[in-house]
Amino acid sequence: MHRPTRRVTAFDDELLELLRNMFATMYAAEGVGLAATQVGVDLAVFVYDCPDEDQVRHVGVLCNAEVVLPEGKERKLHASDEGCLSLPGATSSSLGRISAICRGQDHNGENVEVTGTGLLARCLQHETDHLNGIVFGDRLSGRARKKLYSLHQDAADLYPDNWPVTPRADSA
Repeated sequence: MHRPTRRVTAFDDELLELLRNMFATMYAAEGVGLAATQVGVDLAVFVYDCPDEDQVRHVGVLCNAEVVLPEGKERKLHASDEGCLSLPGATSSSLGRISAICRGQDHNGENVEVTGTGLLARCLQHETDHLNGIVFGDRLSGRARKKLYSLHQDAADLYPDNWPVTPRADSA
């Protein structure tokens, strides 16, 4: 999880199968985004199904994503609880930008740009971080990070070892 992923170069049936499995895994785990690295695949791709600040649902795939965040006067932060499918059972208050633009390729290798606000902006930032070897806990203060990992350890027995690939028994 702490290594940058390999760029997607083959937009083929193997990638499509991976994406189908990633969407299924994300839905089973009740997440809003999932990076390939979270299911043990070293590729720069993530899937998402997430609402924006107006509760408009956005569903898609981003390969080789790069996030562009507002700076200067346009840089507005919002604190809210954040979790990660790689740290089940744990959340922490963290700062995220209110808006973000993410550029990359879709499942066919076509260039795409996704503009997100609210939770979608946070999701785009979070999943792009995964592609770059960053887990959201890495961005927390030492005290908050320690609490996050403690919460995760307290809940670890509730989740299978290969979570999120295998859902919790009580999630059916």
